Amino acid sequence: MLFKLSIKNIKKSFKDYAIYFFTLILGVAIFYVFNALDSQTVMLDVSRSTHDLIELMNQVLSGVSIFVSFILGFLIIYASRFLMKRRKKEFGIYMTLGMSKGKISKILLMETLLIGLISLGAGLVLGIGLSQLMSVLVANMFEADMTKFTFTFSASSMIKTCFYFGIMYVLVMIFNTFSVSKCKLIDLLNAKKKSETIKLKNPILCIVVFILAVSMLSYAYYNVTVGINNLQYFSDILIQMALGALGTFLIFWSLSGLILRLVQSMKKVYLKGLNLFTLRQINSKINTTVFSMTVICLMLFLTICIFSSALSLKNSMSANLKELVPIDIEFYKPLNTSETYHMVVNDAENEDSKVSIWDTLEKYNLNIKEDLKDIVELTSYQQPDLTFAKTLGNTLTEVKKEYPFLLVDSKEEIVKLSDYNRVAQLYDNQTYTLKEDEYLILADYDSMVDLRNKALQENTVITINGKDYHPKYKECQDGFIDIATNHINEGIIVVPDSAVENLIEAKAYVLANYKADTKEGKREIEDKINSLEQDYPNMGEETLLSASSKISLYDASIGLSAMATFIGLYLGLIFLISSAAILALKELSESSDNKEKFIALRKIGVDEKMLNRALFNQIAIFFALPLILAIIHSIFGIQVCNFILETFGNEKLLLSIIMTAGFLGIIYGGYFLITYFCSKNIIKE
Repeated sequence: MLFKLSIKNIKKSFKDYAIYFFTLILGVAIFYVFNALDSQTVMLDVSRSTHDLIELMNQVLSGVSIFVSFILGFLIIYASRFLMKRRKKEFGIYMTLGMSKGKISKILLMETLLIGLISLGAGLVLGIGLSQLMSVLVANMFEADMTKFTFTFSASSMIKTCFYFGIMYVLVMIFNTFSVSKCKLIDLLNAKKKSETIKLKNPILCIVVFILAVSMLSYAYYNVTVGINNLQYFSDILIQMALGALGTFLIFWSLSGLILRLVQSMKKVYLKGLNLFTLRQINSKINTTVFSMTVICLMLFLTICIFSSALSLKNSMSANLKELVPIDIEFYKPLNTSETYHMVVNDAENEDSKVSIWDTLEKYNLNIKEDLKDIVELTSYQQPDLTFAKTLGNTLTEVKKEYPFLLVDSKEEIVKLSDYNRVAQLYDNQTYTLKEDEYLILADYDSMVDLRNKALQENTVITINGKDYHPKYKECQDGFIDIATNHINEGIIVVPDSAVENLIEAKAYVLANYKADTKEGKREIEDKINSLEQDYPNMGEETLLSASSKISLYDASIGLSAMATFIGLYLGLIFLISSAAILALKELSESSDNKEKFIALRKIGVDEKMLNRALFNQIAIFFALPLILAIIHSIFGIQVCNFILETFGNEKLLLSIIMTAGFLGIIYGGYFLITYFCSKNIIKE
């Protein structure tokens, strides 16, 4: 009997709370898909370095899954709370008919178990299907050979999914049993008759709290944008986060007392149509869900920032590879470290720094001329007294005040014009000309470009070998020497060839392309160079010589961008679904509780069109409030993320924001529409 009753209750719940079950199934599917990446990537034909990056990505995603399980657990327990509230009268009737609390608990246990099995089964089936599409996405990101594509199933992911969700459902069972044990018959039977009292808060207090909240948020916004350079410690960032969270809570607390008062003063708006009914309903909802609205707003804020930053990082790194890695390989070696290099080196390395880069290459049998073409050699120089502080000139005091921890005593890197122009031609970049008393600065790291531009605009003079040089341009020129996956050039001073006489040689570069034209041929040369390095296990201890190649940088770049993308998608989807599902469940519960109010409105002559419009406005405003504040937060939050990811560039930020808006529109908007149509069906019953 209890089992049949449980089956009947589940069928009824499916009808009333389809969103709850849909969210559970979607949560299981997403959890499985992202934990099944390890099995999906087994069939990929990738290089060893790329395979290692994929392994690292899987380990990180596995750790993120623990955090995700807490989010989903909170969502399931939160949803169960609404379902329990919805069924209080039903439990009261059971007890009236003589059913004990123990049997009611057994019914709930059976229902939870069956719901869990159904959700897990359906979610795993959906997840297995989606994981095949994810395999294609993974292969596309890592440019793997898809000719070996096969259907994949991850037993470990299924076990992990069942384990985590099993724990969640056990917690729900405990929660439901505890809730039933505390119920009183009189409260259960009268649950439908009880209406939430709308407590009109003191409007003056609400205004004061609102102003205080806006002030707190404005202060936090300022600190994370204009004053971000003053946040030197992680604790400083935590303080801004705490101010933002508290300010968000106070905003919703004050709005719950201001909205109704404000609209009541606008008689024409308040008394038009069903606005009176709609606004009082909204006020009641906000008044009783201040904490929930705060959590939802913050999750939406995190969703927007995570999505935008992850997608921007991927897009920027893909663009950077084409721009910043124009050649196949770069050999690099510090010279004369006892006079120029800040890094601590041992005696053997210090001696090696006195040996030229060509002699070092020959010493380790790296006969690069055999496999390389378009070879360009370049040497950079230093002058002991030409530091970053000297090139800042009169702006030094202002810069030190704004950036107190900036290392202004670091020595500047100097390159002669003819050397750089050869590199520029190899990179297909702009070449330059200089008069005998002119210099220019190459830089592409935005923050440093801004600082140097201030000094250049003041026509700052630098002195090399006793001769003064004036800037040819009033701003930094875009350029670089080191190949990299992001913008790291903080400044290179280019001077006429005669200016470097008697300067200390600081670094030596050999830049080149592989003679092979095919991808496989380039990989063979790369493996050959790597094998030579492996033949000398002590090479890293005896020499400062290092190499960067397009292939290795490309592998590292796509690994990092893929990791950021998948983690961003994983967390973003979970936060977004959780936020939308909580709002949807709350609205469905409210619609169910307010059926009698809509029936009463019908009896006094309100037509269905007006009722539906009132319902639509309620749900739209309830969904919009946390989203609007989250968007305001994200305007400043994205700037912080952009500052942190500055070296990777922000050329594709607008595209990332558009894609994020698309995700929000589809998922959040979809939940809103489904909630509206389900609520409309409920009030029609």
